[in-house]
Amino acid sequence: MSSVSYFPNSKKFSVNTLSISNTFVASDPDVLQYLRQHAACGAMHDSDERYPPPKCHPGTRQAVRDRITGWYGYKTRSEKGIMWVHGPAGYGKTAVAQTVSDDLEDQQQELEFNPVGATFFFWRTSPERNSPARFIITLAYQLAVSIPELLPHIEQATTRNPMILKKSLEVQLTRLIVEPFRALDNLDEMPNRLIIIDGLDECINSDQESRLERKYAEDQERVQIRVLDLISTLESHKFPLSFLIFSRPEVWIKQHMESRSFKPVTEVIDLYEIGDNLHDVEVYLKAELDRIAASLQLEPGEDESEWPGESMLQRLLRQTRGHMLYASTVIRHIDDPYGDPRRQLEGILEFGDNCVTSTSKLVHSSSFSALHELYRQILRSCPEAHRSLMLEVLEGLIALPTFPLDSFPSISIALTVLDRLGGRAPGQGMKAIRNLRAVIILESMKYERQFFVHSSFPEFLRNPEAALEFTIDLHRGRGRLFVHCLRCISSIDLSTDIDEEHVRVALSSWPDYWRDSRPSDAAEYATQLKLILGLNLKACIVQGLKVEDQFSSFASNLADAYRKTVLNIPSANNEPSVGRFCNVALELDPQTAALEEEYASFLNSSFEQALAHLLQPAIFQGLPSFCLAQVGLALHFYLSLSRGAQWWGSSTNKVIQALGSLKKDHVHIHQELAYHLPRHHDAISNRRVGLCEVYPFLFDVSDDQCVAERDKSTAPRHVILMNPSGHMLITNP
Repeated sequence: MSSVSYFPNSKKFSVNTLSISNTFVASDPDVLQYLRQHAACGAMHDSDERYPPPKCHPGTRQAVRDRITGWYGYKTRSEKGIMWVHGPAGYGKTAVAQTVSDDLEDQQQELEFNPVGATFFFWRTSPERNSPARFIITLAYQLAVSIPELLPHIEQATTRNPMILKKSLEVQLTRLIVEPFRALDNLDEMPNRLIIIDGLDECINSDQESRLERKYAEDQERVQIRVLDLISTLESHKFPLSFLIFSRPEVWIKQHMESRSFKPVTEVIDLYEIGDNLHDVEVYLKAELDRIAASLQLEPGEDESEWPGESMLQRLLRQTRGHMLYASTVIRHIDDPYGDPRRQLEGILEFGDNCVTSTSKLVHSSSFSALHELYRQILRSCPEAHRSLMLEVLEGLIALPTFPLDSFPSISIALTVLDRLGGRAPGQGMKAIRNLRAVIILESMKYERQFFVHSSFPEFLRNPEAALEFTIDLHRGRGRLFVHCLRCISSIDLSTDIDEEHVRVALSSWPDYWRDSRPSDAAEYATQLKLILGLNLKACIVQGLKVEDQFSSFASNLADAYRKTVLNIPSANNEPSVGRFCNVALELDPQTAALEEEYASFLNSSFEQALAHLLQPAIFQGLPSFCLAQVGLALHFYLSLSRGAQWWGSSTNKVIQALGSLKKDHVHIHQELAYHLPRHHDAISNRRVGLCEVYPFLFDVSDDQCVAERDKSTAPRHVILMNPSGHMLITNP
């Protein structure tokens, strides 16, 4: 800063009261130095703090890079002066921003101007990069360097108002950028410059947050919107500036981008939708694995081209699901100078196949710790007061049965179901996870039966060593939903219209939860038994089989519950009672043991009554085809788990009576039922096993002939593959 004399040629004077202000008169270099001292230098694309910055692997992200440079237009400003590129956590937004910055700057000599006007890379954990306090100063400094004509006018602004750097961001924008641009005479002839802002969602106003943690989420929304409004104000002046913004698609950012001030001037790119993510990840993995393979010490006779091989590469590629962060984390993990990359990669593939087991082995790896820390940071964005509900909602999403989810086109419907089942106010579930847009797909589900951007997130949540305070308990979540389902269907009877989604889910899901029930103690187990005993279970089974179920999971799960009542023998009088119908060892008091016996009898009789009801001619003929297949499968399980061929000839069982009546008086219905029973195939002899062999007394050769004829034109829905070790059900959805 140049020195200033306020009393030239003065001699022998006295000063009674001395007051010195920050007023200064500066030359151009002094202005740059002054701005640089107050700028967030680490936020610039070429800063040492960010070295080496993340960049796109050669040959990847070309589609989005071309789209950005085409929009930017170099010397001519686009009609839409803002481009918003959004994508979930780990989809390479920062790498794209950095690569675009470098690519454009490399053309500086050819273009005869620097197309990159300024850059700002927010970063959550950096004190000077996670706050907007230095945002305008940093942009002004870089614009003064890239557009030297601005420098005298910025100098004049600092001279007129020496405290400008302590003013509000809005005032700084006006004085340091807007007014200097307005002072230029040749704006129409000036080439367009690009201002790149990366990681807007990482701007969290940390100065306030560090003093008052509970305001974390509220502050970040407010401050991110403020930054967007600053950009909107600057764009509205139509200077030769374009603005490229990268962020996660947080709800509040998305809403602001769709507002009146932004939508007409903003081009939007969904980073997931544009380009071929799987291809990009494959290019990256091939190059990196080839690099690692070249450094391997080969065993005698081993060919260096053998590892990793196409099969292993494709397995790994499937695990990444086009997620570059996951791919790069894997490469960092296996590229260990002290380990064997071949074994490390095998461990990763095992990790993908059996994540919960493998995560505990890998959680302390420094390469995976980056991914886990990223997830923890995202979860911490939820206000602390709401975190218990957030974890309960996440627990519920993960605990939802897999197969009913096929009918959920979006997570919002699943959350509505969870709200209704849990007795929460409408919309509470969505509010609880609104900060998790980076890892949760809040719109249409891009992956089949997946709510999460990447499967590693729910796996992370289930591992206490990785998730720490954000660990969820799957069994606790399933137990909670089991109770919610039982209460939801407590008033179901045969005449109930099942037209609400949460009731449909409860009806189709409760056997799945019961099949895998792991109550924490005997009291919880007793509560579950009492709730089942309070049902009209015959009606619940009938109505459950009528719910359209692509994979027939209801019948299969009900059969598992029924199997336990048939195969589990009560404890002897001199032995302690243990839980027979749950998957944990529980020592029971006499009252709970009595509940078990009551439940076993109740399920047996209810299953029998439900099937007998459905086999009534008038009822059976009114069932839709998908329901007939489920009734056939349920009947198969009931018969195969019961007491054998001699019992099938009994005249006391209602199901046997109904089948006999159909065979005698309604042959066409009996043959229709036969057609909807599973086919049996002997894997040893490789032959089809007839119904008359599987169900003697109940079906005969004529039934098999009728079924075989119909199978020529239509594939059977269910096939039972018979092996010496047991039977396996194969379902054709």
